Amino acid sequence: MDILKFITAGSVDDGKSTLIGRLLYDSEAILADQLEALHASNRKNDDGSIDLAILTDGLKAEREQGITIDVAYKYFETDKRKFIIADAPGHIQYTRNMVTGASNAGLAIILIDARKGVIEQTTRHSFLVSLLQIQQVVVAVNKMDMVDYSEDVFNKIVADYKVLAGKVGLQNVTYIPVSALKGDNIVYPSAKISWYTGDSLLTHLENVQLEVDDTSSHARLPVQWVVRPQTDELHDYRGYAGRVSSGSFHVNDKVTILPSGFSSSISKIEFYDKELAEAVAGTSVTVHLADNIDISRGDIIVNSAGQPQLSNLIEADLCWMDTRPMDTSLTYLVQHNTKTIRCKISEVLYKVNINTLEKDYEEDFKLNDIGRIVIKTAEPLAFDPYQLNKANGGAIIIDSRTNVTVGALMLRQAVD
Repeated sequence: MDILKFITAGSVDDGKSTLIGRLLYDSEAILADQLEALHASNRKNDDGSIDLAILTDGLKAEREQGITIDVAYKYFETDKRKFIIADAPGHIQYTRNMVTGASNAGLAIILIDARKGVIEQTTRHSFLVSLLQIQQVVVAVNKMDMVDYSEDVFNKIVADYKVLAGKVGLQNVTYIPVSALKGDNIVYPSAKISWYTGDSLLTHLENVQLEVDDTSSHARLPVQWVVRPQTDELHDYRGYAGRVSSGSFHVNDKVTILPSGFSSSISKIEFYDKELAEAVAGTSVTVHLADNIDISRGDIIVNSAGQPQLSNLIEADLCWMDTRPMDTSLTYLVQHNTKTIRCKISEVLYKVNINTLEKDYEEDFKLNDIGRIVIKTAEPLAFDPYQLNKANGGAIIIDSRTNVTVGALMLRQAVD
């Protein structure tokens, strides 16, 4: 059974936490003690029903203010699929939290209040989903019960959002009218929305298909550990352990080790105490090569037929995550897969006003700012453009003084 990781995004009071609570409650994915605490809670909706948002509002401040601050992860499964949900904040001051929650998501649910339609925050969330290259998008038009389940209202929102999707470059968008509060079209189809002939939200989540890049040409294995037991029994044993981040490797594949550029072929692939003919993305393996090559942690093994870019001057999108502004005079650390090296912000190309999508050419980057920069690294990085291979195109910036992660990078292209 595969796992679908998805994120919910929407403005304050759009009903993100209630929608997730409804998914868990109606699909009977709540533990007995959680169910008991839910029924015992004093938090009720205006109509006296249980406030299902309690299931995701984990922080005391969230419960007191009725807003989402941190990313809350929830897990549930049906007969068809397992799910990991990231309930992300809608406030602009928590943009970094949303970027963190969305970084590994395969699908995004963007909530729109049926009474308000497409608003400024919708633009912001859609831009972030596009920036992070999330494959599938569901636009859940929520609170349909408050507009008398009007088909005209729904169709107007769909038309408006299609214009926005074109601007930010979103594809694979599905539109579903729902009421999280009443449970309409969340888990079960609703007779009150009889004009809608598509799937309920859960049915769509169970059946949506994500593209998996398993081509050999995009095979990437960042080396995490060089295995050298140096015992009498394993005197000549030399393996390179790591997790295949994308693509697939096969025994006898021609491979290149970067950044050195040396080539060899795979003689054996080990998975625990078994030997495999193939290692696919997500598998942690130990690879043996036909030749003895000087390889260390931070190097990356790639298929010789499809090599990544190799450069120490890289254009990248940046989301700044620290309360301290970015300082171009400082030397930071960049962590790309298993490699951590020093870097500097060579140039700030622009920032993006994520509410209007306009470019701002000021050079200061503060908390939650997003824009395009050029970084210069102490050694060349072997990377793929993020839009082509997220696994080998993402990186983080670390403040070497505090060891705090201060920025998320989407690497775009080498700079000549």
